[in-house]
Amino acid sequence: MAKRAHGGRQGTRSILKKKKAERSRVFINRVMHPYAEGDRVAIVLDGAQQKGMPHRRFQGKTGIISGIQGRAYVVSVLDGDMQKTVVARPEHLRPIE
Repeated sequence: MAKRAHGGRQGTRSILKKKKAERSRVFINRVMHPYAEGDRVAIVLDGAQQKGMPHRRFQGKTGIISGIQGRAYVVSVLDGDMQKTVVARPEHLRPIE
């Protein structure tokens, strides 16, 4: 019997899967969107971009941008009762109006 894998992307096959219409497309507006401190964003993982991808437990969470760290943004997310900071590149963020 094979040993179970315990990698960082374990169990993400359905989370990171894209729809057929979204495959092989570069969403440049998602990468180039200007974010400022205090903006509300949704964390939506893009499986095609591995750099700057937050952990899969934050998929679908909303947070507030609290700073910039290189090319990535520092997002403050409420995980249960605990406030956590997530560092994610803009490919994995979507603005909430």
